Amino acid sequence: MKNVNKCIAITAVMILSLLNQANAQVSTEPSVGLKGGVNFSNMYVKDVDDKNMLVGLNIGLYGNMPLSSGVSFQPEFNFTTKGSEVTYNNIFDSGTRKFTLSYLEVPMLIKANITPNFNLHFGPYLAFLVDSKIKNVSSDGSATFTDLDEDDFNRFDAGLSGGVGFDFKDIGIGLRYNYGLTTVGKEQQIGGTAYNALDAKNSNANLYIAFKF
Repeated sequence: MKNVNKCIAITAVMILSLLNQANAQVSTEPSVGLKGGVNFSNMYVKDVDDKNMLVGLNIGLYGNMPLSSGVSFQPEFNFTTKGSEVTYNNIFDSGTRKFTLSYLEVPMLIKANITPNFNLHFGPYLAFLVDSKIKNVSSDGSATFTDLDEDDFNRFDAGLSGGVGFDFKDIGIGLRYNYGLTTVGKEQQIGGTAYNALDAKNSNANLYIAFKF
């Protein structure tokens, strides 16, 4: 829960620092911009908890096309890192293993402006896997990196996105959650039996800041 509490605290500080712009009106003209931030990722498997959270990044471009005075369509093109972290302790060794997946992700969001400065946004996303690796940090502090066999993974991911945002003239901040609907690993046949070594789905929250061009 420590990472979640930090995320909430950072969001509160950023909101307070921008309140002096609260009288600014959101433009009804189409716009494009740059956005980026921090990811808090996990995977849906049995016995998952906050200790498995992996901190990563997201960065990309967005476009905003108003459909009415209060609703707009916002497609994005992002680079984002997801995954999970596992702590192990056995008779051979102990340490931390970070499982990282890097995606090119395309959210397609409907943005509803509840007030000129506050919005809710939601919609589907599609993603393409561009890299996968494990960083293993042993108890003695040594680190090894392993590129995973991409034939074991689904190259495409899909899911649902939803979040809240605050817009102030040329800058915005927000908190979003992405829920994966497809499994990360591919199903394989071993000895005539279907087997999936990574039968898990992506779970990802991100805190972002956006700059309108």
